[in-house]
Amino acid sequence: MAINDEDGRLATAEVDFECIESGCEGDVKFKLIEAMDNSFQALCPTCHKSYQFDKDLRDKLIRLCEMIIAIRKAEDILGNCNVSINVPGKTVKVPYALLLTRLNTMVTLQLGGTKVDFHFRVEPSSPQTFR
Repeated sequence: MAINDEDGRLATAEVDFECIESGCEGDVKFKLIEAMDNSFQALCPTCHKSYQFDKDLRDKLIRLCEMIIAIRKAEDILGNCNVSINVPGKTVKVPYALLLTRLNTMVTLQLGGTKVDFHFRVEPSSPQTFR
């Protein structure tokens, strides 16, 4: 499953999480597309703990990959979409594209019985993002 748009631009979705090994402060990094393989293992560069994702976690990562693809396909309309915050007497609109490019994207999933924050970075972003 490639992460690209109709123009053929390929995106790299990178993921990282903090190693859950006691006393380790390493960041485990991998490409999302690599995690789709049943035999994939992520390795902590600090303590060398190996992480193999079970079917349930891999399924969630696949759905996140599909969500990234859907967002890329909708890039041309994101400039017209806003999230609004209503305060008494005023509505503040925040462009959806701004939220996607300026806020950190993460998902909290179970890994070995522990809740872990997976941080996502998708590059390249569209050159049209702020137009």
